Amino acid sequence: MIAATATAELIAVLRQYNPWWSGGRFPDLPSWRRAAFREIDGWLANPPAGRALLLSGARQVGKTTLFLQAIDALLDQGVPPSNIIYATFDHPLLKLIGPDGLLRLWHEYEPTREGVEYLFLDEIQAAKDWQVWLKHQVDFNKRRRIAVTGSATPLHMDGQESGVGRWHTIRLATLSFFEYLQIRKDPTPPVPAIPSLAGLFEKEPAWFARLGEEARPLTGLFHEYLLRGGFPQSAMVSTISLAQKLLREDIVDKVLKRDMTALFGVRRVLELEQTFLYLCLHDGGLLDMQALCRNLEVKKPTASNFIALLEATHLIYRLLPFGYGKEILRARPKIYLADAAIAPGILLKGKGLLEDAVRLGQAVETAFFKHVFTRYYQISVSFSYWRGGKKGQEVDIIADIGGRLVPFEVKYQGEKVDAGHLKGLGEFCRERKIQRGYVITKDAADFGILSLPVGAQALKIPAPLACYWLGRSELESDDPYNLET
Repeated sequence: MIAATATAELIAVLRQYNPWWSGGRFPDLPSWRRAAFREIDGWLANPPAGRALLLSGARQVGKTTLFLQAIDALLDQGVPPSNIIYATFDHPLLKLIGPDGLLRLWHEYEPTREGVEYLFLDEIQAAKDWQVWLKHQVDFNKRRRIAVTGSATPLHMDGQESGVGRWHTIRLATLSFFEYLQIRKDPTPPVPAIPSLAGLFEKEPAWFARLGEEARPLTGLFHEYLLRGGFPQSAMVSTISLAQKLLREDIVDKVLKRDMTALFGVRRVLELEQTFLYLCLHDGGLLDMQALCRNLEVKKPTASNFIALLEATHLIYRLLPFGYGKEILRARPKIYLADAAIAPGILLKGKGLLEDAVRLGQAVETAFFKHVFTRYYQISVSFSYWRGGKKGQEVDIIADIGGRLVPFEVKYQGEKVDAGHLKGLGEFCRERKIQRGYVITKDAADFGILSLPVGAQALKIPAPLACYWLGRSELESDDPYNLET
């Protein structure tokens, strides 16, 4: 039983988290809303039967802000304030009493009215047996709409319900380039909206030339985005050095040194840190597990477990090679960091990234992958990379959209990209009978349609414009399928 003093403290905590119970609102909420807000708002209005909402993403990516904005919208719609509760299990007292204790206090000290109850619970993974609790709530209490956040992907553990089919997951990535520009209110050139990248194949050469020149100022802003990162906090601070310090200390260090121990029982934190540093050095590259184990003097099962945990806590993406069967399963995965700014921030590169052609190219590829992944994820698109042909040619990213393959190649280099630079893309298009693909270029003028010797077409798009359009279409498009049609 909780002591009276502790109960009083708990009530004070809840009232602080829920100012609407006393007629107030949460102060200083940003006016801008991310693309995920529409998805959350739609779920609250019409949730799938028997499903909670899980908003999953890395620490400091903006999950709490989205929840508070959703609460604000509910209050504007006339939902009784007492029917809405927000709490975070990062708070030690709330972690102590758990979800059931939280509900008892809520109903005892702030009785709800008739109608739907809305529960917004942050960092649910810190609560004991949360999966079992959430399953029970979804199965037996139809009056409640429960939305939770987690900084780690739910994992099936011994003695726990997996929760499959009990929640609808929204994976929140870091800010897109377009969102970054919106929240910073940086002056930008008048870039037109486009319904899909595919529509650019219909444009004339003069259009590409004119827009490429007009959009040239985006390049400097894009480079700053690569240095600052897409975490809202790092995006908004005054200097790049402070942004990178926040990335190291407030985001990555907390995941590696706190979450990994608390959630997954990791004790060999130093080896975990070294593994992550190794991935930062090889961002966007193939993972050579033997080399990693040899260099860091760790056993393969340990390293494999570390990689899985880093993926579960949303610090990395992992791509398998294109294809099928046992050979693919044994092949090397490709690793991308969750945000292009993580590697330069962790490795203390500072603005030196812009002078390092290899590292800059890696950062751009990472940023582009994050954008295309985020744009497509709603429709369960699978991603891979391709290696094949007689000379071991490569294509950086393959999107499989219901059996239709869309290849992307990143060529962030100084010279103009021509067919000779795209032998891998050409071979993949020839082998799979694909008519078109995309090339992400460096120069703002390297923009337009290129015919490949195999009969396919490649659309060259400068990286800042490609990321700008992907982010904008994610935010503004009403049709998630309308990217590549």
